Amino acid sequence: MSTNNDEMKAEEKEEKKVILKVILKEEGILVPSSEDIEGLKSRGYGTPQNGDLVLSHCEALYLMDKGIIEVIDEKTKMLVTFQQLLAKSRVVDDDAWVRYLLYRDLRSRGYVVREGFGLGIDFRVYKRGEYGKSTAEYLVFGIKEGQPVAIEDLARILARAQSLKKTLILSVLNRRGEIVYYSLSRLAFK
Repeated sequence: MSTNNDEMKAEEKEEKKVILKVILKEEGILVPSSEDIEGLKSRGYGTPQNGDLVLSHCEALYLMDKGIIEVIDEKTKMLVTFQQLLAKSRVVDDDAWVRYLLYRDLRSRGYVVREGFGLGIDFRVYKRGEYGKSTAEYLVFGIKEGQPVAIEDLARILARAQSLKKTLILSVLNRRGEIVYYSLSRLAFK
């Protein structure tokens, strides 16, 4: 008897699942002004702009994959598939797929992930439960296995992260699609 009751509650939850309609524009992915914007903002998604919310490509791909949003092309008024959105993301960023995989992995581990702020930093990552209460604890620099990175570039990024009192994390996407994380610090010989 309780099994049927549990099944009915599960079905009711599925019916109540709200899929947000977002708009793919030339300048980005826009969540039109609505009460649902607050829910997304409080969970660390998007950037407020003129009463609306603008999602990054990684955020939109992730939310689309989770079934939270549907993307509609502003010009054609047609639904955009995940693959179509990924193709548009690759126009803006050659490494869009790598960045999405990294974003998805971090989000699935319970972290709030925001875009980095230049110097090769891909993401700012907040400790669990700290988003909105404090600044990001980690800066994430992502690369593909076998992708050369000049040690001078790493040293420059590390110095910048340390000047901001952040921990620099190097994330490496290996050939099997697995992500390995390394914490970087300055080595000083005495």
